[in-house]
Amino acid sequence: MYYRLNGMTGRLAGAPPTAYCPQGLKPAVPADPLLMTFVSPTKLVSEAGSTVEYLGANKVPDLQKLFQKPDGIPIHLKRGLMDKMLYRTTMGLTVGGALYCLVALYMAAQPNKP
Repeated sequence: MYYRLNGMTGRLAGAPPTAYCPQGLKPAVPADPLLMTFVSPTKLVSEAGSTVEYLGANKVPDLQKLFQKPDGIPIHLKRGLMDKMLYRTTMGLTVGGALYCLVALYMAAQPNKP
């Protein structure tokens, strides 16, 4: 006798003698190929094979040259003023948050005065 899990009651129930196929597993169906994920064209490619215009030029080689240049600047500050401002803002908020936590901990440790 063959058994399978009944989806309504959650109990084992008798099943007809068919080929073994556990619940949840479906026969393999070929999937459609995925679309490009790294570059998205601005217009659809037609069947005639026209050219595809992309959103912008490839900036990776220029950025590789910038980031691999041995000039002694840390990698997170190599792109100029905006990187410096973001870094300093992040560090200021981190230090301020740590001080605020210490003050809140000090206030919580004080006895309650009636």
